[in-house]
Order: sequence, then C-alpha cells, then structure tokens
Amino acid sequence: MARVPVTAAIRALRAADVPFEPFTYRYVAGGGARHAADCLGLDPHQVVKTLVLEDHAGAPIVVLMHGDQQVSGKALARHLGVKSAGPADPAVAERHTGYQVGGTSPFGTRKPLPIVVQDSVLGLERVYVNGGRRGLLVDLAPGVFVEVLGAVPAD
Repeated sequence: MARVPVTAAIRALRAADVPFEPFTYRYVAGGGARHAADCLGLDPHQVVKTLVLEDHAGAPIVVLMHGDQQVSGKALARHLGVKSAGPADPAVAERHTGYQVGGTSPFGTRKPLPIVVQDSVLGLERVYVNGGRRGLLVDLAPGVFVEVLGAVPAD
C-alpha cells in the first residue's frame, strides 16, 4: 500500500482513538463513491459519501449516506425543519470544511458542523468514508459517526 497522507481527518480519528484502516486509490474527478468502490473492489453501498449542503439561510449541513444513493433536499429540509436544503457550491463547501470537493471527510472539519447520517448506514458492520484527501478512504465502524461526531440519524 502507498504511504498514507496524514490529513486533518486522520489526525482527528487518531485523537479520538477510533480504530480505522486507510485505503488509497487513484482519484478521478467526478468519479465519486462508485469509482472509489470499483477501484478498491468494494460494494458502493458500503462507501459513505460526505455531502455538504446548505439550508435556505446558507447554514451548512453535512450528510453522510450510501454511495449508491442520492440525497433528497426536500426530505432533508423536512427532517431538519427548514424551508429548503440543497448542495453547497464547491467553494462554499471547502470554506466550511477545509477540504476540497472529492476529498471531504466528516472528521477534522475546520469547525464542528451539523451532521445527518442515513440511518441504514449505521446498520452496516463496516463502512468506507473519505479520509480527508482525494483518493483516500478509511474503513471504520459506522457507529463512530454518532459517537464521535454527534451525527443525527435520518431516513
């Protein structure tokens, strides 16, 4: 395996004593979770996407969901009790998280952000989520999203 970069996410995982295993792959712009899964021989359902959305007032919301599914802004807004929710502009997402789009991790963000996790993700034994850099995933138990990040489960 290639040398694993030490990112803010990796530092945050280590600081929280979260057991994880890093995996690197060849990043391709626009490839997304499905590309990462294909490169590593994984089920895309186990690869967790980290999406940055904004509500109607411009407040950021991080959504963690299966790599083979899509978020419903309308359902998310309803769950959060806000007027609307939609994708953040990449520059805005980077400003909120400190990560480039395609390398966004829920761990080690610039400041704590509200996080919503798809409840079925929590039912998996292991998941793969971005490790804070394009081409880097970490394998971990999904319960850490709630335990360490305070993520709120939602359907």
